Amino acid sequence: MSVAKLCEVLAHNNDTDLEVFTTTANGINELAVEQNKQVNVDGVPVTYFKRLTKDHTHFSPALLLALRKKIKEQRGRSNEKPRTKNNLLIHIHSWWNLVTIFSCLVAKLNRVPVVLSPRGMLTNYTQNNRNSFFKATLHELIGKSLLKYVHIIASSEQEKQDVLKIIKPKSITVLPNLVSLPKEQEIRSNDCHPALSKETTSTSNNEQPFNLLFLSRIEEKKGLDILFDALEKLTIPWTLNIAGNGEETYLESLKLKAKSLKIDSQITWLGQISNSDKFELIAKHDLLVLTSYNENFANVVIESLYVGTPVFVSKEVGLSNYVDANNLGFITSLDSQQIANDLNEAYLRSDKRELIRLQAPAIISHDFDEEVLSQKYIKLYQQILNEP
Repeated sequence: MSVAKLCEVLAHNNDTDLEVFTTTANGINELAVEQNKQVNVDGVPVTYFKRLTKDHTHFSPALLLALRKKIKEQRGRSNEKPRTKNNLLIHIHSWWNLVTIFSCLVAKLNRVPVVLSPRGMLTNYTQNNRNSFFKATLHELIGKSLLKYVHIIASSEQEKQDVLKIIKPKSITVLPNLVSLPKEQEIRSNDCHPALSKETTSTSNNEQPFNLLFLSRIEEKKGLDILFDALEKLTIPWTLNIAGNGEETYLESLKLKAKSLKIDSQITWLGQISNSDKFELIAKHDLLVLTSYNENFANVVIESLYVGTPVFVSKEVGLSNYVDANNLGFITSLDSQQIANDLNEAYLRSDKRELIRLQAPAIISHDFDEEVLSQKYIKLYQQILNEP
């Protein structure tokens, strides 16, 4: 979503000539789109290319050939006008697949500057988590050399430090993600999900339950397992709504864990929530929780604060420093007992939560203004293009 938002904003800027190359990848399936022909997607010129592999490698010779052709065309125009500066720059998003790595190689061989937004893909956690042998082999054979050639954009200071533990790029700059935020009047007031319209069961002393929300893709790194362990230790009344999808086997393992901890009756699984509904959903809750093992940025933190809902995040979330510095929520560790203690504190600090609800929307609107951020991206592009 951040890639799409950046492209949409840049495409509307008169100082940039933007074009997107991508594949037909849609999970294990393929997008039903016309291939090898430029189409307009929300104002952005996009060309989709067929991939040969259906796994995480996403190998697409057609994309690489089109990229090489594009570079040659640009180089030809520069040769026709010797004094014309080469204004071609390639911005690659993500890493650890054959599209991004070989695209970087094509650019390097043709001496075209490359900006890389790894988007959480260059951390020790990610490097050693899934497909670690494939990543380690690719890194040693070609990745390490290519990463020394690129200019990296990290989405947070935490991601910057994670990247520098693995490689020293040509340069590294911290620029936050662009996040799609609706206008205030676009946040509807009607119920956004049937599960939220049912009456909430209160405890015997009639205390209002602490309404918690998890909103993200459901996978191991999001830390729901350790959150469940913490919730089992709570003595305050609480409910947890989980919005998002994930692999069915992992979802079932989490549901079994909740049942074994005897907290399943307090958890509601909402499934996937549409973009048009999620902001109202967030606004209905007391706290957004994200106890991730690793998170380079976390757009949902910005989305939550934009509607005034405080956040509860682990120190491993990239935006935790921003949340802490602006007093916009609660920071915790990855210890289940500490998470429980911190949730208790968040429950008791209703004064702090109310202050966040009042002040956070204006802070987020100012700090994550899309025009201001897009100009920072353009300024960085220009600096790189002006280098010898």
